[in-house]
Amino acid sequence: MRGEEEQIAKRLAELAARAERTGHVCFSDFLSPAEAQWAESAARRQKIRVGLEGGYEDAERRIACFSAEPVYEDFPIAAIELTWPHQKAPEHRDILGSVLGLGLGRQCVGDIVPTEERAYLFCQRRMADHIAASLLSAGRVRLQTRVLDQLPRIQPPEGTPLHDTVSSLRLDAVIAAGFDVSRADAAQLIAAGRAKLRHLPEERPDARVQEGNVISLRGYGRLAVEAVGQPTRKGRLPLNMTRYGKKR
Repeated sequence: MRGEEEQIAKRLAELAARAERTGHVCFSDFLSPAEAQWAESAARRQKIRVGLEGGYEDAERRIACFSAEPVYEDFPIAAIELTWPHQKAPEHRDILGSVLGLGLGRQCVGDIVPTEERAYLFCQRRMADHIAASLLSAGRVRLQTRVLDQLPRIQPPEGTPLHDTVSSLRLDAVIAAGFDVSRADAAQLIAAGRAKLRHLPEERPDARVQEGNVISLRGYGRLAVEAVGQPTRKGRLPLNMTRYGKKR
C-alpha cells in the first residue's frame, strides 16, 4: 500500500476497534470500493458488524458503519440537487472538480449521479449546507443547488447485455470483448493506467479476470462479468457480461 492508503486502512481499523470496545456505532468517511473492502476486513478482525451505505442502491462510494449490533443506523448522508436551467449539462469531472475546489477532500463526497435535467451529489450531511451555498458553477455552467429533505430514489443504470467468447480470461482479452476494441488497444489502455479490476488499478494485461468481477475502463464505462461458461470445442470461454456507459 502507498502511504495514503495505509493511513485509510489504519483509520478503518481504529474505528472498528473503537466500536468493539465502546459498543457505540462509528462511521467512516466516504470510501471507494477498494476501501470498503478494507472496512469489511477490519470488521471481521474485530468480530463486529459493518454496514455500507452510499445514499442509494448500487452506490459506488459508501460510508461504513461499524457496530457490535445489527446495523440499522441513519447514515450521515445528504443529497444536493444540482440544476442548470437553459444550459448544457456539465460534465461529471467538472462538478467533482468544483466540489474539490471548495477545499474539501474526496472523502467528504460520495457519488455524483447525473440525469437529463439535473444531477444529485451525495455528501456528508454536516457538509451539505456549505457545499450547496458555495457550489456556484461547474466548468462554465452556472449551477442552482438545493439540499433535499430526503434522499432521492435513483433508478439503477441500464446496462447492455453482452455475450461473447474469449481465448482466455486475461484482462486484455475480456476488455477487448466487452468494450469492442482490439486486443492491442486493450493492452495499451491497461498499460496507460486506465483500467481497474475488482475496483483496484491494474496495469497488467495478463491479470486474470474471474466470474463476478467488475472492470472499469476510464473513458469507456464499466463491465460486469456475470458468468463464465464451459470451454467450447475450440477452447474458447463463453462470457455473459453487462456493460454500463459507452465509449466517448
